[in-house]
Amino acid sequence: DKDFYIDLLFYHLKLRCFVVVELKAVDFKAEFAGKMNFYLSAVDDLMKHKTDNPTIGILICKKKDDFIAEYALRDINKPMGVAEYQAKIVSSLPKDLKESLPTIKEIEFELSAASKPKRKKTSIKKKSH
Repeated sequence: DKDFYIDLLFYHLKLRCFVVVELKAVDFKAEFAGKMNFYLSAVDDLMKHKTDNPTIGILICKKKDDFIAEYALRDINKPMGVAEYQAKIVSSLPKDLKESLPTIKEIEFELSAASKPKRKKTSIKKKSH
């Protein structure tokens, strides 16, 4: 009865496996590894063919603390990695393209707003006698 949403799901033809990518607009947290492990188990159980290789997980975060990442991933027995995203690519784009793209702050705002649960609006009407 619960829904879970993977950010990106690919199938790598040469490696013969699914690749789950989670994008985080925040610094890496140890609990992200547990959620990724959950996704990898679900994809392997529900989607993977018996001849496919195990699903690979990639967490892309704003910043990665190597110490935290090392301990968070140490005893997980699934192929998983953590990387930082880099915004430097924008500085090498032509000026006309730069102006048409959102800023990093705008993207981070959209990502954080999208991850917050939305509340249903309810209205209360006064009964008239």
